[in-house]
Amino acid sequence: MKKRSMIVAALCSMCLALSNPIPAMADASKVVTLGADLTDEQKNTMMKYFKADASQVQIITVNNQDERNYLGKYISSAQIGTRTLSCAYVKPTQSGGIKVRTANLNYVTCNMLANALSTAGVSNCEAVAACPYEVSGTGALTGVMMAYETASGKQLDSTKKDLATKEVVVTGDVAQQVGGDNATNIINQAKLQIIGDNVQNADEIYNIVNNIAIQNNVSLSSDELNTITALLQEIVQQNYDIQEMKQTLESIQKNLDKTMNNDSSSDDSSSDGEEDLVDEDSSDGEDITEDVDSDVLDGAKESYTEDASVAEDTGMNDVLEPDDGSEDDGMGIPEATEDGTQDNYEEITETPEGTDSTDTSTDESDSSSDDGTGIPEATGDETYETDASTEDTLNTDSLDDASKAQFDQAEQFCEGEYNGDIAVLNTVMPNAVQPTVTLDTDTASKLTKKVLEAYLNVLKDGGATYTASETDIYVSSQLNMVNNDMKKIFSIETEPATDDILAAQSAEDRQTLYNDTMKFFEQLYGESTDTSAQQESTDETSYDEESYD
Repeated sequence: MKKRSMIVAALCSMCLALSNPIPAMADASKVVTLGADLTDEQKNTMMKYFKADASQVQIITVNNQDERNYLGKYISSAQIGTRTLSCAYVKPTQSGGIKVRTANLNYVTCNMLANALSTAGVSNCEAVAACPYEVSGTGALTGVMMAYETASGKQLDSTKKDLATKEVVVTGDVAQQVGGDNATNIINQAKLQIIGDNVQNADEIYNIVNNIAIQNNVSLSSDELNTITALLQEIVQQNYDIQEMKQTLESIQKNLDKTMNNDSSSDDSSSDGEEDLVDEDSSDGEDITEDVDSDVLDGAKESYTEDASVAEDTGMNDVLEPDDGSEDDGMGIPEATEDGTQDNYEEITETPEGTDSTDTSTDESDSSSDDGTGIPEATGDETYETDASTEDTLNTDSLDDASKAQFDQAEQFCEGEYNGDIAVLNTVMPNAVQPTVTLDTDTASKLTKKVLEAYLNVLKDGGATYTASETDIYVSSQLNMVNNDMKKIFSIETEPATDDILAAQSAEDRQTLYNDTMKFFEQLYGESTDTSAQQESTDETSYDEESYD
């Protein structure tokens, strides 16, 4: 679970400096973002780590709502959590490529973030993303984007920001199976070739990715190959200038090569020009990624695009092994990361050296944190698994009365539909007949929780972050969001993973459950579609046509 937490960190830092080259700027253009839920002492610690003087940099605070505004399209409310703790320090530069340092982001590496930043359209930037202790880092990602926009005075391109976010998600997902460096290496090499040669055809991109994986002795599944191909096809359509991206991508490649070949004892590769970049890219002669006080964050795991040995020396590589795949939600992102929430932070800081701060949780959490989809329950990234944390994922306090009423109806529907309780089902679906698919108690409970968490996220979002698509079949953005979520939960367009909630159910049963669920939501929102009507005429359903109309 801890490995997965780190991924959203990627998201946290990935958009580190998303924009085009800008003129050289004075110190005032350097911006620090601090997580709103840090204590004053922790904020001071981060300023010391950054070696940032409050009189010389602009400081802004990032809160949980900021995270939701930036990340809500790709990360569920449960995954974002409720607290923002990680921080960022950003300086746009005139040259030198993208340089990234991370500290206490315990899965996402500097290379992953720099790679995604190139996708966001950034050519030159220095950025540091960190936290007083190990966290996922969603706040850092949000902070970097906010900091860059503030420092540069430019709004970032929304399409490229989306692609950068998606790239981190895809990289993180693949990394769960093959390791962070391998995943980054494949995508980085593919970007260089595909953008350089302007390869648009999906089959050609697929073959390029597959060949790169084979050359690097990495085995990718067909699903992983298809996912990477789809991402790269979207990226190449943005008509990037490979010459502007090349410096960063090649620098990442050198760093990866040193890391993967265990040849990080020196920075001799700087003879290719990397060392000179430090001098030429800053109008003030200072590189913020070099000038940090690592002693302030004692024992922090760090990674740095300009020095692969940093990860070796701080133990970052210890957490970069492929995961066993037992807790993956298909996105490489954990639920309820809370940006690394640790209510008992003071106690954890006293953990003996060499002991992972998260190991203080009980062994029981390892066996109880899985809801059957491979996604940890709302653990809060570094929090402990308790009944309270489970309840928090379905907390409706932030909803208005109308939304609460809708959520209550959804609860009743799930209870009636998935447990086969016709009496309860009739309270929200009058004249409903006995569901044709019933589940065992455990599966029904897990499915109910999964559906309700997804719907609660939609209600909290209100459809604000939804981007209309040509494939939309509903008028309401909320209903389209629900439909997209339900397709994933019921594995309508893909085969379920072996550890998925409904892995044991037939495709026909999953389709029936999906159909019945969407009929309820259609009724709730007062909509119907030709598509659903056609399904009703051809598929066996749980409700008679009259009651549905």
